[in-house]
Order: sequence, then structure tokens, then C-alpha cells
Amino acid sequence: MRTEQQALRVSFVAILAFCALGITFGLVSGSGAIVFDGVVSLVDAAMSVVSIVVAGLIARSTADGLSTATTRRFTMGFWHFEPMVLAVNALLLLAVAAYAVVQSVATILAGGRDVAFGPALVYAVLVLVLTTTVGLVEHRANRRIGSALVAMDVKGWLVSGAVTGALLVAFAVALLLEGTSGEWLRPYVDPAVLMVVALALLPVPIPTLRRAVAEIALVTPPELREEADRAAAEVEAAEGFAGHRVYVARVGRARQVEMVFHVPAGLPARPLEDWDRIRAGVEERLGRGEPDAWITVSFTTRWE
Repeated sequence: MRTEQQALRVSFVAILAFCALGITFGLVSGSGAIVFDGVVSLVDAAMSVVSIVVAGLIARSTADGLSTATTRRFTMGFWHFEPMVLAVNALLLLAVAAYAVVQSVATILAGGRDVAFGPALVYAVLVLVLTTTVGLVEHRANRRIGSALVAMDVKGWLVSGAVTGALLVAFAVALLLEGTSGEWLRPYVDPAVLMVVALALLPVPIPTLRRAVAEIALVTPPELREEADRAAAEVEAAEGFAGHRVYVARVGRARQVEMVFHVPAGLPARPLEDWDRIRAGVEERLGRGEPDAWITVSFTTRWE
């Protein structure tokens, strides 16, 4: 997996397979926890399709690979779709987990659920091995890719592996209870595991949701503001300007910086090449040659 889109496509195919496994084994064994695992995979699959589309649009826009009509409609690029996708993904996971908690409590109060723990155990072993493998491979690939979408996908695989590990332990315990004095607990194992897993899953998307909402709202990242302020102060001192203003935001992988310098009125005229030199210095320092940096540098003698 050499690119973001390749990583997401491989993940999508794997998610579809796990979704089919989860729903099939869940219905055969009668396990609500396994069906929940399959539904979570289905949500991941749907969001993977969206992520692949967004990643493709961003890659093509930075490489000037879009049609003229599309470019005219989206002159500011497609970076703003990335936090939207992350926010929707996080909200869906929260909604599914909350619903699973409610369902598990209702099942426990109704006297539990009979489950065929043999097939359930086979499912848990198989999926635990596969999810762990896919998550680790994708994580290794993302060390080179450095994508927020892939990182979110890796987190989803690791969470899925943890969920399946919990199912494996619970189903093994349920099998051991058969024929013992604790056999009456067996109908409660599946809904209890579902509740524990869903409660553990609830806080996982919250950091991603918080970050995505902050990017959608154009909340200024402190570290990016400090970096831009330092660069502007150095330019101001070196060029003899009277002040500066900096406006920054992070939207997905894009860093947006607008820098305005107050040029004292009455200074001798300077060639355009001189102003371009200043802009190039700022862009080189803050943009670092990356296609996801959107940097605007302007100059004015009017300062209100």
C-alpha cells in the first residue's frame, strides 16, 4: 500500500468481508454482540467509501487532475470535506454504540438471550486474527503516507480487534460454564459483553469528533498560530514594516495562513520582484513545499 487511496481500498474490501462474517455468524449463533460487531463494520464500510472519494478528490486537486468545471466549482479545493467525513464517522459510531447499550440493558432485563457459543467462538478467533493483521499492516503503511483518514481507519481496526478479543474471552467463559452451577449465567453473557463493549466504544470517537468540529469551525490551532507569528515578526523586523496580522486555520490536512503586513506610507517604491521574494520566503518556511499549505501574503499602507 503506497498511497492513501490504496490503503483505504484494501481496508474497504476487508471491512466488507468482516461485515458479512459478523452478520452471518451473529444470526447463526444468535449473538447480539456479534451482530453489533458486523453492524460496526458496515458503518466502517460506508465511511470507507466516502473516505476513498474524498482522498481521491484531494489528491487529484493538488495534482491538477480535475476537470475545468469541477475546479471552477471548488476553487478552494476539497480539504474541508475531510473533517466533515471524520465528524460523520465519529457521530455514527457514537450512535451505534449508544443504541447497543440500550439494547443490551433491555435484553438483560428480559432474562438474557440463548446463544450457540461454539460458532460464536470460531468467529471470534477468526476475526481477531484478521483484524489485528489488517490494522497492523495499515498502520505500518500510514507511517509513510501520514493520512488522517487512514489513521482513523487504523483506529477503527484496533477497536474492532479489541472488541473481538473481549467477545472471545466472554464466549470461552460461557462454554466453560456449561454443566456447572453457574450455567444460569449463560443467557446473560452475550448481552453483558455487548454492553461492556459498547460502553468501551463510546469514548473512542470523541477526540476525533472534537478535532473535526474544531476544524469545521476554523478554530485556530495554537502551535500553527505561534509558528506563523514568529515568521511574520522576523519578516517585519527584517523589512522595516510597521506591524502585521496573522490569520490561521487547519482544515483537514490543509494549513491555511493569511499574513498581512503594515507597510509605512511614503516609503520608496520597490519592484514587484522584491515583494515576491518576501512571499516566497514565508511560503518556503510555513509551506515546506507541501501541496496542502494554502498561504497568502499581502501588504498594505492602510491600517485600521
